[in-house]
Amino acid sequence: YHHHNGIGWAPSQVPSGAWKGDRGRFCCLSHKKENNNITCNDLKDGEKRCIPNPICEFEDAFRHYPDIMVNIRKVGFQNPTPIQSQAWPIILQGFDLIGIAQTGTGKTLAYLMPGFIHLDLQPVPREKRGGPGMLVLTPTRELALQVEAECSKYSYKGIKSICIYGGGDRKGQINVVTKGVDIVIATPGRLNDLQMNNFINLRSITYLVLDEADRMLDMGFEPQIMKILLDIRPDRQTVMTSATWPDGVRRLAKSYLKDPMIVYVGTLDLAAVNTVEQKIVVIPEEEKRAFTRYFIDAMKSGDKIIIFVGKKLTADDLSSDFGLQGIPVQSLHGNREQCDREQALEDFKKGRVRILIATDLASRGLDVQDITHVFNYDFPRNIEEYVHRVGRTGRAGESLALAVSCFCSLSLSLSLSLSHTHTHTHTHTQRQTERQRESLRKCKHKL
Repeated sequence: YHHHNGIGWAPSQVPSGAWKGDRGRFCCLSHKKENNNITCNDLKDGEKRCIPNPICEFEDAFRHYPDIMVNIRKVGFQNPTPIQSQAWPIILQGFDLIGIAQTGTGKTLAYLMPGFIHLDLQPVPREKRGGPGMLVLTPTRELALQVEAECSKYSYKGIKSICIYGGGDRKGQINVVTKGVDIVIATPGRLNDLQMNNFINLRSITYLVLDEADRMLDMGFEPQIMKILLDIRPDRQTVMTSATWPDGVRRLAKSYLKDPMIVYVGTLDLAAVNTVEQKIVVIPEEEKRAFTRYFIDAMKSGDKIIIFVGKKLTADDLSSDFGLQGIPVQSLHGNREQCDREQALEDFKKGRVRILIATDLASRGLDVQDITHVFNYDFPRNIEEYVHRVGRTGRAGESLALAVSCFCSLSLSLSLSLSHTHTHTHTHTQRQTERQRESLRKCKHKL
């Protein structure tokens, strides 16, 4: 065991044979080829370590943890996702991990399940640790709330969790934290606030997750992350997840992970979800609103769509227009009160509305499984954000997913990036045909 600040901990170590059975060795090579081309590299300098074989069934990883198996069977999962099959053996061996995969591929459970085991196997009992043992940092409150929901769904041996985020009840969050929790799921801003005011002890953290690291950097959270990590023991185990692998994320990984292994599904080159048909429509700005209505009118009754816009004002304007036309919609952006944002997500998830108009707030971590369409009313500022928007549909390999993007003008650099992004995806770029233009002219009279 390592010792730091008087608290002993052990890495997430599975019992011998828990995942290295004959079944695991037998399917290793074929599994990597058949499951979205899983690739794993050891980033340790010098002599490389043996990379654990991927597991093929849940029992290969968790046969010694019946409580976890009960939860998995209760939910009804049949097999691990590709990222889970390779991440679980690595994390359970106690290694730091970088997991790069498209959104909707099961990254949350890839770090949560081993985290539960890590907490339970520590030599110091949870009630004597003096603080939480696991910290999950996320970029947005929506993602933080979803991770907390997953924690509750797969509750393990009475482990307690709390979600800490800006806009929530600060006093209530402080009360829960001071009474004692095992897992803290937090946005960097609010956690840094509680940390600087000595309301939370981070020195007891032995398992750290940086979830959606690329988005946290995009949102400018690196200073808060650095302050938070100063208080977390250096001999922790760290897991970082991301959907993209830009230079900023590489720098963060090099600074805060110790000799990690990296697992990625498909390619490290930026690529949009290959289970989504993508169409690019070159259209004048003044025709976008009519085309949007035309597109919605053509949807089937069971379809569900997110319309992404670039500005909060645009989201409100579109929502108001649709409302005046008797079309039920919800909107999601940063200027809405937290209770209104939660209600919007609830209405969309439950199917009370099938149209959600949102800024990029909803492009990360929004876990709604039955979204059939993504409509980029305003094209995103960068290609990374495009990938994340498109990733809201086609989740977990769902078919019949479609992403449509409106282009009014396009810089050369963005055009080249988009072309590279679409090399391995089903994408069509089209200009409006005369028939479409005629349909739009008819739609204008309705609007």
